[in-house]
Amino acid sequence: MIIPDVCIETLFPQLLCEEKIARVAACGYRAAEIWMPEGKDACALRQAAESHEISLCSMVVNAPNGSLGGAPVDAGDLNKYLERTEQVIEFGAAAGIKRGITCSGNVIPNLSNGEMRQNLVNALSRAADIAAHHDFVLLLEPLNTKVDHAGYFLDSSCVAAEVVREVGSPNLRLLWDIYHMQIMEGNVIAGIEANTDIIGHFHAAGVPGRHEITGGELNYAEIVRRIEAAGYSGTFGLEYIPAMEDHAESLKASLQGIMQAKRN
Repeated sequence: MIIPDVCIETLFPQLLCEEKIARVAACGYRAAEIWMPEGKDACALRQAAESHEISLCSMVVNAPNGSLGGAPVDAGDLNKYLERTEQVIEFGAAAGIKRGITCSGNVIPNLSNGEMRQNLVNALSRAADIAAHHDFVLLLEPLNTKVDHAGYFLDSSCVAAEVVREVGSPNLRLLWDIYHMQIMEGNVIAGIEANTDIIGHFHAAGVPGRHEITGGELNYAEIVRRIEAAGYSGTFGLEYIPAMEDHAESLKASLQGIMQAKRN
């Protein structure tokens, strides 16, 4: 069965991360995730999570365009990216986080797609070896280039899945972001079912607008049902920008939507 979790970064903007964790727990969630570690106190995060019985399930390794942490598609950024991976794993150990979401970086104008893909495979292979030494898992995320991340290299679920399979490490899994892949490809259920064996995490938001999953063009009740039927039993992360003014009510409604889908 899936485990609902929520990305705290887009919620309760007036609060500290530790206070956001308390609010998420009060809304009925047992798991949460963050973006990058900058500006955060690992020990305070861990204390808040333990105090409110929240599992911190993931964080972000590098910026989508590679501006922070390096771009794995750029061979010139390899050492920067590997050093960043080490740093994030160290932060995660202090915070109690065992998984890191990794991005490809943007297209390099003077390189072919094949060259960038090979650079990505090489960098992720090295990073997965580092992760293996620390019982850490990297989650590779394709993103959409039509709305949110113009210029991003890895905007195809098929290419992302091929890269994960080529690296062939249990310490590298696929992050399937339903919002991003609906924008890029559609046909999300078939794509998910074809790759359940390598998916380590999900992100979800409504399309269009990246708002609550209870609205928009996606039938999340059916998506959740099919994910569970395919045998997936990991985290299902809500990474969305609330349209509802009351973020607590937004979270409760979203969780109710997931749980209702699980009961059907």
